[in-house]
Amino acid sequence: MKKVLVVDDSKTVRQYHKEILKQNGYDAYEAENGMEALEKTLIEDFELFLVDINMPVMDGYSFVKELRTNDKHAYTPVIMISTEAEDHDRISAYKNGANLYFTKPVKPDDLIGSVEILTFRSAA
Repeated sequence: MKKVLVVDDSKTVRQYHKEILKQNGYDAYEAENGMEALEKTLIEDFELFLVDINMPVMDGYSFVKELRTNDKHAYTPVIMISTEAEDHDRISAYKNGANLYFTKPVKPDDLIGSVEILTFRSAA
């Protein structure tokens, strides 16, 4: 089962994304901020990250930038999902290493379609 880490300071958003992932056969984990997510990457191997931008302790941009410095996760797919909808937010996400960017709330079909493409998994 593919492991996905959901990184968001909102428990409601984490649960929403985890439920979508679980219903589609993914093993979903969670972290409340970028620092906690980095710590979890030392313990578990993840095939994909869903990351918010605005979080305490370490924001999403900083998390992805730091993640990309680690050889183990230099190419692990990252989908940033945020309420920020300006072009500069999307550009910053891509400059820091994100593979895709969605504005909240993301539609379940859009999320799973992208997750399946980025984890090279065909739909069942």
